[in-house]
Amino acid sequence: MAIITLSRQVAAHGDEIAQALAKKLNYKFVRRTDIEERIIELGFPKDKMPKYDERKPGFFASLAKDRDAYINLTQYALLEAAAKKDVIVIGRGAFAVLKNAPNEIAVRFIADEKTRIQRLMKEFDWDEKQAKQRITESDLNRDGFHKNFYNVEVANPDNYDMVLNTSIINDDLAAQIISDYVSAKVTPEIEKQGNLYISQMLKAQEIVNKLIFEQKINIEFLHADIEDGVFVLYGVTDSAVTIEQAISTIKKEMPEFEVKSSVSVVHDFKAFQ
Repeated sequence: MAIITLSRQVAAHGDEIAQALAKKLNYKFVRRTDIEERIIELGFPKDKMPKYDERKPGFFASLAKDRDAYINLTQYALLEAAAKKDVIVIGRGAFAVLKNAPNEIAVRFIADEKTRIQRLMKEFDWDEKQAKQRITESDLNRDGFHKNFYNVEVANPDNYDMVLNTSIINDDLAAQIISDYVSAKVTPEIEKQGNLYISQMLKAQEIVNKLIFEQKINIEFLHADIEDGVFVLYGVTDSAVTIEQAISTIKKEMPEFEVKSSVSVVHDFKAFQ
C-alpha cells in the first residue's frame, strides 16, 4: 500500500520501531546497509562511501564529481527499493527523494537528550561524555548531509506526516500509530498514483545515470523530476548545446513526456574534479 520513509535522531529507536512496524504490516524493512550495498553494486567505490554516507561531506568532497555519482546512485537505489512496494526505508534522505509520491508516508523519530544519552550509555557501555559526543557528531552530520544533498532541514517537521517523540511513546505504540495512519491515508487510488509516480521517477533516474556514467555529459549537479507530467531536468553547465544533447536523449527514452530544461547555463563554469 504505502512507501514509508523514516528519519531519526541517533538513539531515537528508529530501527527498532521500523522492525516492529514491518512485522505488523508485513512490509519489507530496507535497512541502511541494504541501500549501502546496492550503491556499491551500482558502481560507487566502497572506499569513498565514508566521505558521503549520511554525513556532511568536506569542502572538497562536496565539489568533486564523486558527489554527483553518490547522490544519483543513492536516489536510484531508493527508488528501486520503493518500486518493490510495501516497504519501509530508513535514512539517506528517503523522505526527500520520495516526497512527491502520493503514497509516501514520512515519519521522523526524536527523543530528548537525556533519553538519548541513557540509551547510548546502555547500548555501548559508554560514559556520559562519550554519549554526548556521539549525539553532537551524529546530529551535525545528518543535518549537513540533508542540506548538502537535498537542500532540506532534516529537523523541520514540515517535511513529515508525523514526528514521534520516543522519549514518551514506546516502540510498539509508535508502530501502531503509523500502522493506523497508513490504513487511513492510503486508498487504492492513492496507491495506484504513487506506484505510477515511482516507476516514472525510477525510469527518469535511469536516464540521468545514463547521461552521467555512459554519455559523460558535461552537466554538473544533474538531476531530474517529474512535475505535473513534465520531465524537468536540473543542473549547471557552460553550454546550451550540451542541454540540447541531454534533452534529445531524454525524448528518445521517454517519448510520452514533455521535456523541460531548468539547467542553468553559466559561461566559464568549470567542474571541480
